[in-house]
Amino acid sequence: MPDDGALFGLDALPGAAPARDEPERPRATGPLFRDSEAARRLLPVRTIYTEPAAAASPRGRQVLARHPGARVVEVDSHWRIPGLHGDEGNVGRWVRVKGETLVLGERKTLTARPNGRSADWIAPGASNGCAMACVYCYVPRRKGYANPVTVFTNIERIIAHLGRHIARQGPKAEPNQCDDQAWVYDVGENGDCSVDALICDNTADLVHAFRQWPTAKASFATKFVNPDLLALEPRGRTRVRFSVMPGEDSRLLDVRTSPVAERVAAAADFLDAGYEVHFNLSPVVLRPGWRQAWAELLRQLDDVLPDRVKRQAAAEVIMLTHNRELHEVNLGWHPRAEDVLWQPGVQQGKRSENGALNVRYDHLVKGRALDDLRGLVATHAPWLRIRYAF
Repeated sequence: MPDDGALFGLDALPGAAPARDEPERPRATGPLFRDSEAARRLLPVRTIYTEPAAAASPRGRQVLARHPGARVVEVDSHWRIPGLHGDEGNVGRWVRVKGETLVLGERKTLTARPNGRSADWIAPGASNGCAMACVYCYVPRRKGYANPVTVFTNIERIIAHLGRHIARQGPKAEPNQCDDQAWVYDVGENGDCSVDALICDNTADLVHAFRQWPTAKASFATKFVNPDLLALEPRGRTRVRFSVMPGEDSRLLDVRTSPVAERVAAAADFLDAGYEVHFNLSPVVLRPGWRQAWAELLRQLDDVLPDRVKRQAAAEVIMLTHNRELHEVNLGWHPRAEDVLWQPGVQQGKRSENGALNVRYDHLVKGRALDDLRGLVATHAPWLRIRYAF
C-alpha cells in the first residue's frame, strides 16, 4: 500500500538535510568531487525536466541551483516525457542524453518489497536511472530509448516510510545470507547512489538516516568511485557493494563507469571511512577466455586488498540476464557489446513479471559456470565469502 504519512522530517535526523530553505552546508572540508571537472564531464547537464511540485521543493531547488545554466522544462509526469521517453530517435543519443539530461519528480508509491537475496528489503529508491551506460542494465527497459537520472525530491517522505518500516520489523531474530544481525535495505535498486551524490544530497540523507537505526543497514551497488561519500560518516550502517568484472569486459560493457582497478583500490578507503565493503562479481558474461579473465581479476583482488578489507568482505555472484528489447536498443548505439551479450546458442528465454522477454543462460550452462567460478574464488581469493550466486 502507498504510504503517504510522515513520521518525522529530515530535520529530525542529526546531520540530515534541512527541511526548509537554508544555505547548503558542505559536508567536507576542501573542494568537493562533485564540483570537479571529472564530475562535470559525467554530468554536463543542459536540460532539466521537472514536475512543478518537484521544482518547488527544497531538494528540487538544490538541484536547480547546481545547474543554473540548464534549460528547465515543466512536465506533468516524470515517467512519460514527450520527446524523451518512447522516442526511437534517442537511441543514437543514448549516452549523450544520460549526461545532459536530468528529471525531477516526486515518488508517488512508497513500498519496501521483500527480497532475500542481496537484501532483506528493496527500499523505495530516491532515484531511477543513471548517468552511466552499462549496456546490460535492466532499468531502461521500461522507459524506452532514454534513461537519464530521475531524482525523487520528496526524500523526507521516503526516509519517513523507511523509519516506520524498520520499526515494524523489530530486531532481526536470526542470521540469514543478507546479514547476521541487521535488516538490510537496498536503497539503490534502480540507480547508482554514488552518481546520485553528484546531483544532490539524497544519498547523504539516506546514509545519515540509517546510522540512527541500529537494527537496519542500507546497501547499494556501485560502479563509480565518488570520494565525497567518504565524508558522510556511515558508522557501519551502510554497505557499499563495488561491482567488478574483468577489465576487458568492463571496457566494453561498463560505459562511463570508474575503471575496475579504481573501484578495487577504493575499497580500503571506504572501509576506513565507516562503510561495510562487499563486492558484486557481476555480471558474469560467458565468452571465450572468461575463466582466465576472472582468475586474473580474483588474483588482482587478492594482491591489492589489505587484510582488513578481506576479513569483512563478502560477494554476490550474478550471471548475465539480458533482454530482447534492450538488445535491439544496444544494436543502435553499441553493437559490439551485443557480440558477447546476445548468445542464443547458450541462452534461454524467460518471461518476466512485467511481461518483458528476458534471456539468461541455459540452466545447465549456468550451473557449470557457477561451479567453475566458485572454484576460481576458492583457488585465488579463498577469503572471499560468497553470500549468494544467481
